[in-house]
Amino acid sequence: MSEYLDAAERYREDVASFLRELVELPSPSGGERAMAERVVAQMEKLGYDEAFTDKMGNAVGRIGDGATTIVMDSHMDTVGIGDPGAWGFDPYEGKIENGIIYGRGAGDDKGCMAAMVYAGRVMSERNLDEADATVYVIGTVMEEDCDGLALGFALSETIPNPDCVIIGESTDLDIYRGQRGRIEISVSITGRSAHASAPERGDNAVARMAPLIGEITDLNERLTPHDFLGRGSVAVTKVECETASLNAIPASCTIYLDRRLTAGETSESAVAEIAALPAATGAKIEILHYEEPAWTGLTLETEKYYPTWLLEEGDPLVQAAAHAVEKALGAKPAISKWVFSTNGVASAGRMRIPTVGFGPGTEIHAHTTEDQCPIDHLVKAVAGYAAMPRAIVDAKVGR
Repeated sequence: MSEYLDAAERYREDVASFLRELVELPSPSGGERAMAERVVAQMEKLGYDEAFTDKMGNAVGRIGDGATTIVMDSHMDTVGIGDPGAWGFDPYEGKIENGIIYGRGAGDDKGCMAAMVYAGRVMSERNLDEADATVYVIGTVMEEDCDGLALGFALSETIPNPDCVIIGESTDLDIYRGQRGRIEISVSITGRSAHASAPERGDNAVARMAPLIGEITDLNERLTPHDFLGRGSVAVTKVECETASLNAIPASCTIYLDRRLTAGETSESAVAEIAALPAATGAKIEILHYEEPAWTGLTLETEKYYPTWLLEEGDPLVQAAAHAVEKALGAKPAISKWVFSTNGVASAGRMRIPTVGFGPGTEIHAHTTEDQCPIDHLVKAVAGYAAMPRAIVDAKVGR
């Protein structure tokens, strides 16, 4: 057993108990106050050099005061539980069964948060292994509603000059070096209302939209794949219309698209592809915007475009993170990617800060009624995170 894993094992019961406490705290996007306060209190209890919430409500803890600034981020918010009857247990109980903690957020993303907080304790005990580093452990808000918004705020307003970012999301204890981006788009067609008893007098916007929906579905099959990130995708996720009554021809119809972007695709190219479809003639195509208050009341408006990001496998940060995990856990991690989107859209996609991902659990359980985190993974993640500062400093990672 490595020194890092041995140190992490001493906190097995504590970190598992902490994760269960976090699961017990509902924390929807914009409603993370109790979660943030609990995380900060734990950071203070564990001896962080500094712990506070910033203006957006992110929970921020600092260990060390060295030249290389490393940010470790996990988001504190979760999606809702959906139909309570679909769960076989109370989703806010923090149930333990067969060495696994279950509940909303256990895997996405409170397991990573708990492991990072306790990794900070191990780093402090080991004096960051004498590395010349400053480590910020941050619990970000509103990721589920608007990935990257809160982390981008923290990296520009709260944390001075970060050199790299470790995204805490489920990776099955592997190192992830990228993800597809995404964009949310609305497409609207305007028609003319008429009484439904004489549809020929109107111009049915829903009927005009139908061919476009088919063309978008066909477009999805023609998108060009990337050799590592795979193919982008486009899907119609919602259809709505404006009509005077159920006896009237709809005067307008709007559809909403989820467009996943692989390497080389941008918001401009995605919008242009839709505009070029034959049935899109005369349609209004817009990128959606997000403008909701954080629990602190701060409101930031942003376009709902989340850029693709990708580091080369030989990048110093990728190799340093992989080396740290191998040293801590005694096994070489795979180098892979996420299928879903993360806060890396801000750190790497927008701000070009070197970013990788590492975390307990697997992403297949995210947003499901089987949301979970194995306790063994939790402990190993503590060890992996704790080993990273030394490896990152030695690799001279920085912008």
